[in-house]
Amino acid sequence: MKKLFTKLDKPLLIMTILYSILGLIMIFSASSISAVVRYHQNSSYFFVRQALFIAAGLFVGFVFVLRMPTSKYKMFVPLLLLGIIASLVGLRMYGSIGNGAQSWYKLGPINIQPTEFAKSIVIIYLAVFFSTQSRKKNPKPLAFLKPLAICIVIFALILLQPDLGGALIIGGIVFFIFFAIPMRRNHKAVFVKVLGIGAIIAGIAIIYFGNNLLSEYQISRLQFKEPCTRYMEETGYQVCNGFIAIHNGGLTGVGLGNSTQKYLYLPEAHTDFIFAIITEELGVIFAIMVIFGYAYMLYRILKISKEAETLRGSILCYGTFLFLLLHILINLLGILAIIPLTGVPLPLLSYGGSFNLNILFMLFVVQRVAIENKNLKNKRELDSI
Repeated sequence: MKKLFTKLDKPLLIMTILYSILGLIMIFSASSISAVVRYHQNSSYFFVRQALFIAAGLFVGFVFVLRMPTSKYKMFVPLLLLGIIASLVGLRMYGSIGNGAQSWYKLGPINIQPTEFAKSIVIIYLAVFFSTQSRKKNPKPLAFLKPLAICIVIFALILLQPDLGGALIIGGIVFFIFFAIPMRRNHKAVFVKVLGIGAIIAGIAIIYFGNNLLSEYQISRLQFKEPCTRYMEETGYQVCNGFIAIHNGGLTGVGLGNSTQKYLYLPEAHTDFIFAIITEELGVIFAIMVIFGYAYMLYRILKISKEAETLRGSILCYGTFLFLLLHILINLLGILAIIPLTGVPLPLLSYGGSFNLNILFMLFVVQRVAIENKNLKNKRELDSI
């Protein structure tokens, strides 16, 4: 383990741990009131659960992910795809409903959200598939249609929950990975045409079946502009209170634990609106530092992706980059009323077991790629002597 540790990307590891700690602190601050008043639990209920998930993610990362070569992922891909598709289908019959979506399996005290696992599995699947294709002497023409079809099935199953935010992130990950991979020009042209036809079909489906695809609660979220003019309505109440939290914070904040908006003005203060609470309590200056910290994490991931010695490693890192970037953008733009609020959490800062487990898992996959990069580089230098 000591040898592996020396090959890790230390800045990325430090940022991962720092953001996990900051997330725990802010979740405790943001949820302590609602845990008692709204959920009838003790004040540390969400903090303890988040701490357990973070500990589990770090344990799996250090003990298993760092030790497993990414070349072995191929063995697990068929089972992972079958499992995630079956679990997404099963939600229609056995899933629990929350915030207008049937997205969770309730297993005793734990809620499992398959959509979060789907994001990681799609990244791993595409990395393995295109890595295998790149090594073939005569790859089949338009072989990319197979993974595209599988990803469309996963996208559709998530949209039917309905989970618009999760579907958008899956769609974004797949779209940008397909555009980034090496592909013949005529194949890429076909890919663009397939996407165009798919977009037209999706547009027609939304026009004619939009009311069935999305719940009233989610349709109401599409009214996002000028939320404070609709403060007494559900379409503006949450986002406007987020604005108030950010305004209250000013440059330096009202002090850790002193937020007023967490007193049930923001029903999801520890999830969707954790950034608003951070800004209120610690100030705009600290909030900007948080954004720059995310930018630095994304830079480190992209750097490892570009340095990857294999296409598989490059796609794994680039997919993780997209995973984090899309979550950050959709969350922040949503709470600022620039786009509709879709209930997408912030990586490592928002409360969420399935979500943060997968974020940590993929960050450790990136670290494994960094280890393999250094191993292959060292081997190449030794061979040249």
